[in-house]
Amino acid sequence: MTNKRFNLYYLLSCLGVMLVSYYPLSMGIRVIVDMIKDGTVLKENYPKYIIPYTPISVAIIIGVILMPLCIKLFKQFAFLAGSAVSLGVFIVTELLLENKVVITTVETIEKVVLEDWQMYMCYIPPESIKEITTYKTQTAVDILIGEYNPAFKLHFYIISIILILSILNSIYGIGRIVKTGDKKRLVPLIVQAVCFVTFLALCILACFTAFWRDGSLQVSAISAILMTVFFVLFGVTGGVFVGSYFIGKRKLFSTIIPSLVASIMTFLMYIGEMILLNGNLYSFGNSFIFKSINGIVLSAFDLITVVLSGVMTAYIFKLLNHKRVKSDNY
Repeated sequence: MTNKRFNLYYLLSCLGVMLVSYYPLSMGIRVIVDMIKDGTVLKENYPKYIIPYTPISVAIIIGVILMPLCIKLFKQFAFLAGSAVSLGVFIVTELLLENKVVITTVETIEKVVLEDWQMYMCYIPPESIKEITTYKTQTAVDILIGEYNPAFKLHFYIISIILILSILNSIYGIGRIVKTGDKKRLVPLIVQAVCFVTFLALCILACFTAFWRDGSLQVSAISAILMTVFFVLFGVTGGVFVGSYFIGKRKLFSTIIPSLVASIMTFLMYIGEMILLNGNLYSFGNSFIFKSINGIVLSAFDLITVVLSGVMTAYIFKLLNHKRVKSDNY
């Protein structure tokens, strides 16, 4: 009966990730077809954010397909093995698309590789980019970025890694519960799923709107709110991933370490943003709390955001561990 339940779970997991990945996979195929046929992809035909979401989808699908084999061969280390393969697939697919896909940006047949084109869309939605002919045109975007810096991809990579690990952690973790009947990680895995689904929804919103940034460092209130939620939720998602393995342990492992991981992940997002903006950060207002602190780029509000992600994660695991202790006493 256990094997039948697991086989059903495995089948539903495969079908689920295939269904959810339909758009990223279809737009990846569309771009590859254009490249084979024309040697380039016209700007108006470019599906938004083929990177990193097509490589993420391919990586997750491979990881889910390999789940039974990983469980059989690696037992309790199945997730580690499956995620290692998935991250390898992601990196290879990502680099191939970045360096082989070419975007034609204007009627003059000026072309850029995909990683360059992707960088511009980190600032403002593609529809707002009127014309980009060279890397040094004096648009608002170019004033922000200065010279091209490939380190901007730190944003993409850390977001992609967290999404891949979080999704596979939930799928593998619940699969192990189905197979063994041990439910001690069930609640944190459900919390993990809620976190990554919400964070992924924000990522998709950012893809199509860039959170309504207009290319300047001073952003609107709605943009500031969405960016803050994005940063905090990213940290919490990373913290919950780590904390799901320490549920029921002593406080250092079950609460403090996950909260520190959450704050570190949020801080890394600020570092990625600083690299992306050539040493600057977006500003949410003119008040002293939004201005850079002397000697560092971060403002007091940015530091509060970093701490907030850790506090929220600590609170989540305080509740989860309290519930676990309470249930163990009955």
